Amino acid sequence: MIRIQQLKLPITHTEEQLLQKLAKTLGVKPEEIITCQIRRQSIDARKKQQVCFVYTLDVALKQELRALRRTKSSSISLAKDVPYEFPASTEGIRLKHRPVIIGSGPAGLFCAYLLAEHGFCPVILERGTSVNERTREVEQFWKDNVLNPKSNVQFGEGGAGTFSDGKLNTLVKDVKGRNRRVLEIFIRHGAPASIAYESKPHIGTDKLKKVIESMRHQIEAWGGVYHFHTCVIDMEFAKGGLRALVCEDQKSKTVTRRETEIAVLAIGHSARDTFEMLQRRGLQMEAKAFAVGLRVEHPQTMISETQYGAEAAAILPAASYKLTANLENNRGVYSFCMCPGGYVVNASSETGKLAVNGMSNYAREGQNANSAIIVTVTPQDFPESGPLAGVAFQRRLETKAYELGKGMIPQQLFGDFERKKISASYGGFSPQVKGRHTFGALHELFSPEIHDSFCRGMHQFARRLPGFDRKDAILSGVESRTSSPVRIKRNELFESSCKGVYPCGEGAGYAGGIMSAAMDGMKIAEAVAKTYYAPGKFSQTDDEKINSQIYESNAINT
Repeated sequence: MIRIQQLKLPITHTEEQLLQKLAKTLGVKPEEIITCQIRRQSIDARKKQQVCFVYTLDVALKQELRALRRTKSSSISLAKDVPYEFPASTEGIRLKHRPVIIGSGPAGLFCAYLLAEHGFCPVILERGTSVNERTREVEQFWKDNVLNPKSNVQFGEGGAGTFSDGKLNTLVKDVKGRNRRVLEIFIRHGAPASIAYESKPHIGTDKLKKVIESMRHQIEAWGGVYHFHTCVIDMEFAKGGLRALVCEDQKSKTVTRRETEIAVLAIGHSARDTFEMLQRRGLQMEAKAFAVGLRVEHPQTMISETQYGAEAAAILPAASYKLTANLENNRGVYSFCMCPGGYVVNASSETGKLAVNGMSNYAREGQNANSAIIVTVTPQDFPESGPLAGVAFQRRLETKAYELGKGMIPQQLFGDFERKKISASYGGFSPQVKGRHTFGALHELFSPEIHDSFCRGMHQFARRLPGFDRKDAILSGVESRTSSPVRIKRNELFESSCKGVYPCGEGAGYAGGIMSAAMDGMKIAEAVAKTYYAPGKFSQTDDEKINSQIYESNAINT
């Protein structure tokens, strides 16, 4: 295969025009092209009058070597890909029990998928509900504002990413082929084939739910077992490492004990009670920097026309943006989880506290664009010390946000936020929100320095996107779950300070988004396969027997 990069075509081009341009670039006749595969497609909008697609293509020709010898272009070369390889082995330590994965977000899901595919028959414990049941519960919460702390936008099958834009781009360097493997698995289970080549791929929350359910069915077909409504409330250790997990059924409140040598902590960034349990059990943890801020809404037409120009904006999908600013006070301000044509959603998970997030469907058909505009915070900003100081910081902000909105999402126009005045009405456009909302004094939420940094960032961003700091931009708060406030330390074998416990993904502090979390889950599965091997299929009966052991409080040894 020959790889051609930087092939540019108008955004209105046809397939025939692409083949003609391709043949001309290679110096061959169109009929000499056997196959053509798009490896990457991006948009070049630097010149608004000449917005174009930029392609990387893999081409099979009848005489490839001759075409390569003729070309003098550095953008034409042999295609070289690194195929993903899983280190499955029958050597190492023989597992006596099924490996357990705690959490079914992207990290846990892909860890479970690879382990199940290679005969490890994992057990997946999820405190929330299955994706379909969870969707009904979340939609009911948005309607009546009655929170279920066990199943919500943060907890349940698919993790927090299920109710997001389903973005699949990442800055993680990938030399093992994991990134492409994640995309291939998603496509196998119903994601659009275009995610394999789009420069900014996304699935959308509507399609992602179906993909997650399909992956679960495949894991179960390979011998994996799911237990929903199941929260790990304690761990039991022996001298050799992990011995058992203590679990509580969230419906019946029955407490059981599950023996296992391996537990993957794919718990997500909002499992605060689990962080507290891990601290009690002595796992080495540390507070880490993250960022907090507000969701900001603008009309999507404004964003698209600013990015592409009016003519191209009428043709292309809803435009996105990525903005960063470094201030003199050493604060970073940047956009996060930008949702074209999306909605601001109530993403709360604790009673009496309120957090927001953004969500888009695959079509991104909403009238507004929204993004979190966030300001970096470090442990020096936290009023407390210790590994969970960032959690305490988040909780204080979320409690204040809940109070400002009287349990609803508090909103304020940017101009009023700057003047520290509660808004009375919306300006040139209305909000798009999932969940009840009201006007509130968001200017009271942050410290003066964070408030000032947010405002300065908005004005700097307007230099790149004119109108970004418009006075009627709609702010919603608080955006506090941008990343985990905790890092659970792990060694070169990916184990925590307690043998057999593998911190994984965003909640453990090693990822930031669906793709990086999924790839980290793959790393953990690979680490398990390098150390252990499964003796074959575990029976469902054995699993039920293990899970039926009633826990007694004196069973735990630290």
